[in-house]
Amino acid sequence: MTPRLNELIQSLPDVRILVVGDIMLDHYIWGDATRISPEAPVPVVNVYEDTWQAGGAANVALNLTALSVNAGIVGVCAEDDAGDKLRAIFDERGVDRKGLQMTNEAPTIRKTRIVVQKQQICRVDRESSTNQYALPDLAEIQQACRDVDAVIVSDYAKGVVSNELLNLLAGERVDSRPLLAIDPKPKRRLDYEGADLITPNRSEALELAGISIGHHDPFPARAVCDAIWKAYHPHRLVVTLGAGGMLLVREGEILGRLPTRAREVFDVSGAGDTVISVLTAALAAGATLLEAAHLANAAAGIVVAKFGAATVSPNELQSIDLESDLELIQVD
Repeated sequence: MTPRLNELIQSLPDVRILVVGDIMLDHYIWGDATRISPEAPVPVVNVYEDTWQAGGAANVALNLTALSVNAGIVGVCAEDDAGDKLRAIFDERGVDRKGLQMTNEAPTIRKTRIVVQKQQICRVDRESSTNQYALPDLAEIQQACRDVDAVIVSDYAKGVVSNELLNLLAGERVDSRPLLAIDPKPKRRLDYEGADLITPNRSEALELAGISIGHHDPFPARAVCDAIWKAYHPHRLVVTLGAGGMLLVREGEILGRLPTRAREVFDVSGAGDTVISVLTAALAAGATLLEAAHLANAAAGIVVAKFGAATVSPNELQSIDLESDLELIQVD
């Protein structure tokens, strides 16, 4: 770990970040399966444990507090069992939940995964089919933005993030503070104009750019980045490319690509949450885009080796050797 990157990690407790977006509860049912049901050709799962984790925008907030960042959450959940569990998780992990809005209009979004011998065999979703979730109080968000260094918009296309919200957040910025970072869901066609940071994955970047290619086709980096710059003008764009690492773009100009640091990929769930959390926290602490991307890349390599929507600690980051890995691969 270089002294500069170590200094950035040690400064994270001074950073304040507000997370705004769609929150959900991840429920894991753990079991064993040794026989097939006589009723249908499906395994019979003998359950031995249930666990719960925060998902969606809530996982972004947990990633921040795991890094010792001061994090608050703005979102919507119901007065139900899933909502109770989420609030308990926030309290246990030190997330400020004053911005959490309660509703009786729709249930708390819950995703239940059935896992047998660390292999997910099924997912069951419980949520409103019409996305009739109460919208957060924009006046409260406006006030909260004045007390933070950065705002992360975590859009999972469940209805909390809107153009009105994005326009409000963009309008609150003075001299690029608070820094505005967006994890987009392009199918909703929202206005991301002028964000400080946008972090799409490969498929989301293609969708933002309006480009369609095959899943195994080479990623057309220049065409994608040019189209996104023309449409949204993000100050920084980081495209996560899975095994291809991260593509870094500043003011529409491609800086290069960071190769992935993952040595073992067990579960990519929530890796995007980790990336935007570390990127934003590091930038808010004064890092350059390259420095922030190195830390985020290292953090992503850690969490994909864990199961579920995982987080990374400062100690885990500091244990990684980043001494000789500070150069980008040029993109043709």
